[in-house]
Amino acid sequence: MSTVKRISSTPLGAAVIGGLIVAVVAVIAITAGWVHSSSTTTPAATFESAPLPQPAAQQSSGKGLTVNQIYKEDSPGVVFIQSTLQSQGTSLLNPFGGGGSSGGGTATGSGLVIDHDGHILTNAHVVDGASKIQVTLGSSDSSSPVNATVVGKDPSSDIALLKVDAPADQLHPLALGSSSDTAVGNPVVAIGNPFGLDRTVTSGIVSALQRQIKAPNGFTIDNVIQTDAAINPGNSGGPLIGANGEVIGITSQIESPNGGGNVGIGFAVPINTARQELQQLLQTGTVQHAYLGISGTDLTPEIAKVLNLPVDQGALVQAVTPGGPAARAGVKGGNGNATVTVAGQRIQAGGDVITAIDGKPVRSMTDVINDINTKQPGDSVQLSLVNGSQKRTVTVTLGDRPASVKQ
Repeated sequence: MSTVKRISSTPLGAAVIGGLIVAVVAVIAITAGWVHSSSTTTPAATFESAPLPQPAAQQSSGKGLTVNQIYKEDSPGVVFIQSTLQSQGTSLLNPFGGGGSSGGGTATGSGLVIDHDGHILTNAHVVDGASKIQVTLGSSDSSSPVNATVVGKDPSSDIALLKVDAPADQLHPLALGSSSDTAVGNPVVAIGNPFGLDRTVTSGIVSALQRQIKAPNGFTIDNVIQTDAAINPGNSGGPLIGANGEVIGITSQIESPNGGGNVGIGFAVPINTARQELQQLLQTGTVQHAYLGISGTDLTPEIAKVLNLPVDQGALVQAVTPGGPAARAGVKGGNGNATVTVAGQRIQAGGDVITAIDGKPVRSMTDVINDINTKQPGDSVQLSLVNGSQKRTVTVTLGDRPASVKQ
């Protein structure tokens, strides 16, 4: 069985246990709104006051840079992160777990410098549970580690913002691109510190877009970039770079059959997600996400026929979080005592089908997730629901996503 692993590294070289990729046609055991809220927030002024360096490709004829050119330009901006872990019990959501020990230890990862003030982007799981964080800057081979502090982190998107006090001439900010401009087949480069081997470069292509992976707190990250560029334990938090030298993602997890190593299937959190969170992380240290409070699956014609439903597309609600926004509005989940199996999926009958949000048709659970991700806590949405022969519309006031799926 194949598992996804977050790719920070421990002294034992163990990668972390991650979540399974969410299949569109399977029961999506996620809560709508678990993924990042792509609201109208913009990067904080701190990051706008000093324009990031533009890659040479923008001044050229439009041809992409070579791997060597990207490495020379960007590797000084990739940092090596060492986290001293607090002594704690091992957890499935502990990104440095897996050894079964309740002791501490040291975990390693990567990061990227984004300005001359010393701000660094990385994965939240790289620094989770750390009592001390040290960063070795990539601008000098003889650079000694410097202490770093956590400005803020968002486990729901696996993003963390660190800060180091270092001279500006030792900081090499990387240019942040747009992950929405990338396409399947585009060449990419990953730079990081796999197994502690600092500033290792690998190359490949964008293998797929709009993947979904599980965040450290159990929620779902969407619009994830899949790549075949080799990434391994220790690459976590490092940049995935496009052919023009701009960062398009933050490497985070790998698909690893039977707990083995890299097989050419890696995932990067899109840089647009990080951009949208920078201001909140800088100002409050946390990020708010809109929360609907349901889990569900795509309604297919096959499922609709078996359940004798009057519609054949939408999002079939399987469970409603007790006391959550959807529950308060009267949305109904499936009956756990009335299940059927359709194409290998166990489906709970009796739940509402979401057919539209604010009048916009819903064709799948992904449509629900994407719509809720554009909202903020406190926003209201109108859900058009079908249950048997009954149709109704309810208004849901969205909540603030809890710290983990267990809440």
